[in-house]
Amino acid sequence: MTELSLERGLQAFRDEIDAPVAAFFSSCVHCGVCAQACPFYLETGDPKYTPILKLEPLRLVWEREFTLWGRLKGLLGLSRRVTDEMLAEWEELLYDSCSMCGRCSLVCPVGNDIQYMVRKAREGMVASGHAPEGLMGASIRAVRTGSPMGLQWKTLEVQIKHVETSTGLTVPIDVPDVDYLVLLSSMEIINFPEYLEAITKIFDHAEVSWTLSTECFEATNAGIQIGSKDIAALLVERVVKAAETLRVKNVISPECGHAYTAVRWEGPNLIGQSYPFRVFHIIEVLDDLRAAGRIRTEGKEDDRLSLHDPCNLARKSGVIQQQRNLMDLVASNFVELKEHGRYQWCCGAGGGVSSNERAEDLKRSAFKRKKAQIEEVEPERMVTMCATCRTQLEEGLEEFNMDIPVVGLTEMLAEHLVDK
Repeated sequence: MTELSLERGLQAFRDEIDAPVAAFFSSCVHCGVCAQACPFYLETGDPKYTPILKLEPLRLVWEREFTLWGRLKGLLGLSRRVTDEMLAEWEELLYDSCSMCGRCSLVCPVGNDIQYMVRKAREGMVASGHAPEGLMGASIRAVRTGSPMGLQWKTLEVQIKHVETSTGLTVPIDVPDVDYLVLLSSMEIINFPEYLEAITKIFDHAEVSWTLSTECFEATNAGIQIGSKDIAALLVERVVKAAETLRVKNVISPECGHAYTAVRWEGPNLIGQSYPFRVFHIIEVLDDLRAAGRIRTEGKEDDRLSLHDPCNLARKSGVIQQQRNLMDLVASNFVELKEHGRYQWCCGAGGGVSSNERAEDLKRSAFKRKKAQIEEVEPERMVTMCATCRTQLEEGLEEFNMDIPVVGLTEMLAEHLVDK
């Protein structure tokens, strides 16, 4: 790594140090409570995975360059410098062992938003060339093709034809002046094609006007995950352009928690302007349709079901009751996990960890916290509303020989629609 790369990283750290970051570092009382909220720390027992310690490079730049005490220490040769070797060591801590689930921020007794600072610290890491290969590849593919998995419209087009053949319905494409532009995630297209079929059925049933866009169908934002504002802004701008071209009133994020927070909360700040449309997660839209009496269901699932709340949806965005309202429509034997909603334990795959092959062992360790939660209530099936969570739940449960299928809430709802 060159000195120029290191300096780019240091400058990115400087650029990310704002008033909240300074306040958070100044107020940290080093109590260690954040460690008790982190599945990576709890399931490994390694103190290096304490959330606040993952921010040491950013903290050192703040102290050395933005505080009087730090400058004095620097003049006396008493402060530690951020070096390329240090960034190489911290790469694992900031990417492999952090899903940016936000549970540490939730429990901090002085209100420090640690996951907010991890997001900022990643800006310096990627600028210096210290980022996982898997995330770098996903970011490059997202810029080039629009999809972190390299999917192009022709792949989705094949799935659309299958949906239309199966349902006898038409999937609207590039239809202007509708109520909703529907975004998908690559993971749904590849792993869970039943999602698109489900929303096609539900929207036909509820008489919702909607469309897909050939200009932009992907909701996933690899720039947020790797920590590049430039890439993140580019991907958001593509969504905005597609929505403006079709003059839609609303944009729907799919069953993907990270995609939702990226386009709804971070997007306007990234591009420096407000949207001419509103953004909703699919679960919010479905619950609004339920409340308006536009979704009519029959029959209920009899087996014991429990619910995993995606961190980005519940903890970060407050979407908690909506999924339970929908579960009431289709489940007669629903049991809550002991800690749920805002206090849900992360599945361990968010924040780009799922795209980071090097993090497999850590991800598996972190999943033990979710495993223990599930074992406590003994459900026959798990329900969730995030493709990344669903994939991790499936893989984790299989890894630990737990025969518990995982289903998406949207598709479950579609299975209980009253025939027209």
